[in-house]
Amino acid sequence: MAVRDGWGPERLGAVAVRSEREVVLQDLSTALFASLPRRDQRRKGEQYLRGLLAAQGRRSIRNVAVCLGDPTLEQSLHHFICNSTWDWMPVREALADWLDQAIGPLAWVVRQMSIPKSGRHSVGVGRGFDLHRDQTFDGQQAFGVWSASEQASAPVNWRLLLEEAQGETQEECAASAALDFARLYDAARRPVVLDTPTRSPEATIRRFSDAGVPVLVRLHGTARLTVREAAMPGYGQGAHPAQRILDAVKGLRRPTGWFDPTAPSGVRQVPAVKVRVGLPSTEEGPGRGLVLLGEWENPRRPPTRMWVTNMAGAPASALLRLTKLTDRVGRDLSGFGDRAGLRDFVGRSLRGWHCHITLASAAHAVEVLTAGRRGGGERYFPGIPA
Repeated sequence: MAVRDGWGPERLGAVAVRSEREVVLQDLSTALFASLPRRDQRRKGEQYLRGLLAAQGRRSIRNVAVCLGDPTLEQSLHHFICNSTWDWMPVREALADWLDQAIGPLAWVVRQMSIPKSGRHSVGVGRGFDLHRDQTFDGQQAFGVWSASEQASAPVNWRLLLEEAQGETQEECAASAALDFARLYDAARRPVVLDTPTRSPEATIRRFSDAGVPVLVRLHGTARLTVREAAMPGYGQGAHPAQRILDAVKGLRRPTGWFDPTAPSGVRQVPAVKVRVGLPSTEEGPGRGLVLLGEWENPRRPPTRMWVTNMAGAPASALLRLTKLTDRVGRDLSGFGDRAGLRDFVGRSLRGWHCHITLASAAHAVEVLTAGRRGGGERYFPGIPA
């Protein structure tokens, strides 16, 4: 796995756990703010990042300034986040490059993050549905693109679902977050895992296939697909719900393993199967090279999760390994997201939200990579030899 120059064991082995945070923070800041044209902007960027990491409670601009030891910084930091002209996209690209070297990501995982808010003054606030808690809420719906390995993950791009987007759906917003960044960052080489359960995957699959981007799309059991395996039940008989297709072939399931650092042995296994499928309205084109992947936690119950992918040639074990990155992202968001301030922007402007969440994403990366001692007091530093 690639390691940033100067981060070898001879350097890190000599630093205390407490100072690892400063090593990472300085290295990331140098990479992150290189695109900012002015020295004062680079200074404010590093100040804000340090404040996010040091603040207690809500990471508001006021609390960030207070924790830096100078409440008078609030006005200048507010201007930097909400009114300054710096471009957040090169900063996000720099974060993605830095994470490529630090954690060796396998894929980009797209996940919804609900941000509860009252009132209607903040951009994007409305009535939403939390896909992971299966409940409605009032607030913002943000879709993050996470650079993810089996050991660590951090977000590198964000898109906010806006009411004024004229009917953009959650699935469309999630797909755009990944594809827009892939086009700008030229990162189509990484597969995308869309952890946004959908009943109608056709438009999403077409968008990714047309862009040449490999994708795994999580499905509701009612999503309809055609069977392309001549020896399988349902072949040539039109479209069927994904769960019904998997129920028909569950006798073909095989134990499939993936790396799981939380498992005693480091590896877990579940029954899984993949089936060649197509999109209901597609005879030629991107719908022909698809497979349906099913995974079961309890072999006697329906599939735990279902996915459709345009990576038809990949073995089930490789596909399952990618789907399990969604668990890594979920754990890291739950464990570090609020600590880094991902949900804490209190302003009203879309620009301010993007600037804040860009630097909060960097703070999240620092939190994950310097999580300290885990299990038995051993140091944990993903992708970097200890």
